[in-house]
Amino acid sequence: MANGLGLRDAYGAVLGRIKRQSGERARLGMAALMWISHAERPLKVDELCHALAVEVGSPNLDTNNVPSIGTLLACCQGLFVVEKEASTVRLIHYTLQEYLRTHPDLFGATHSAIAETCLSYLNSQQIKAFSTCPSSNLLDTPFLQYSSVYWGVHAKKDLSDRAKLLALKLFDDYDHHISIKILFEAQKMCWYLVGSDKSSLFRGLHCASFFGIVEIVASFVEMESCDINQMGSIHETPLHWAAWDGHEGVVKTLLGRDDINPDELDNDGQTPLHWAALRGHEGVVKALLGRDDVNPDKPDNYGKTPLRLAAKGGHEGVVKVLLGRDDVNPDKPDNDGKTPLRLAAKRGREGVVKVLLGRDEVNPDKPDNDGKTPLYLAAWGGQEGVVKVLLRRDVNPNKSDENGKTPLDRATEGGHQGVIALLQSPESAAPSLS
Repeated sequence: MANGLGLRDAYGAVLGRIKRQSGERARLGMAALMWISHAERPLKVDELCHALAVEVGSPNLDTNNVPSIGTLLACCQGLFVVEKEASTVRLIHYTLQEYLRTHPDLFGATHSAIAETCLSYLNSQQIKAFSTCPSSNLLDTPFLQYSSVYWGVHAKKDLSDRAKLLALKLFDDYDHHISIKILFEAQKMCWYLVGSDKSSLFRGLHCASFFGIVEIVASFVEMESCDINQMGSIHETPLHWAAWDGHEGVVKTLLGRDDINPDELDNDGQTPLHWAALRGHEGVVKALLGRDDVNPDKPDNYGKTPLRLAAKGGHEGVVKVLLGRDDVNPDKPDNDGKTPLRLAAKRGREGVVKVLLGRDEVNPDKPDNDGKTPLYLAAWGGQEGVVKVLLRRDVNPNKSDENGKTPLDRATEGGHQGVIALLQSPESAAPSLS
């Protein structure tokens, strides 16, 4: 404890010296430490320097205000270092990170300040001038990637009135904004941007719903002129995005509009309930199922129901919620004959398998269109726990697929010794069905 107290005293003393520097040096020193300690990921050197040059609310970026990294190091008096290989900045020790995080009074409203900076950057004339098909000149705007991807994360944590106004200003001129493309590329969701002209379909309400910023979504919802069911490039609505990321507050806010369609289909025939079930967001699933106009068992274009998606993902809580509905078929196959049980067994989702087998309607030995049973797939994947569960049910352990392969054949090919032993045990023997 003494060492801990000594460190805290030392950090406090250095921070005191930083604050007592001349005005601009003190500002730069404290701002740099705020960014380094509260950024969502390690910042590159250029990102930090350019972030500190942004004047909140200014329509222009002034590169003459960008401080050098040497200046920042001096202003912070040794409290951060540069990782040369990655060209990132970090605090000198994890205990300093803890100290700064537990002293929020040092920086004030940190997350709203960061959000305001990011939004001012995105609203600047220089950034608005970019198209959605950028060239190498983005190298001159190193803070663009961070501000595009994380402004909403910081705004969700603490949204100031000024940040809200800056966000709405961004959305006023959001069509073809370069930040949309950068956001989806960073999220590895480039499937959304099908064609360079489609980013304009991701509008302000989509974006606010994506980030889960309730206050901004509420502002849109209160506008009678707002199209609450507006379609994105894959025909998804703002409700789809809120469901995708599990933003329960936004989902409930959107559902407050009388004209919302909570069962709208995207290009794959999936509803917001599909998106929420796929991602395992139990609270959102419950909120959507509270609507009479949501079909809990609707198959998409490929026959996939919300239950099938939840079972495949191993989302036991969502599976239980869906099975609590009388209008959900727990054994409904998709277009390839794959049932929720078959998918859960293949993935080794033992908890989901047990829940599904608790329903009398579920056939534990039902093959898909290729003749593969749940046991077959569990054995093939070496899912020993699932194999044990299935062997306690009325299944034929010797049932072969369309190529004549049995569960034991597949387990042997994979070298799954535990599964092989289970399948060869006397308890697994079944009468011949020939």
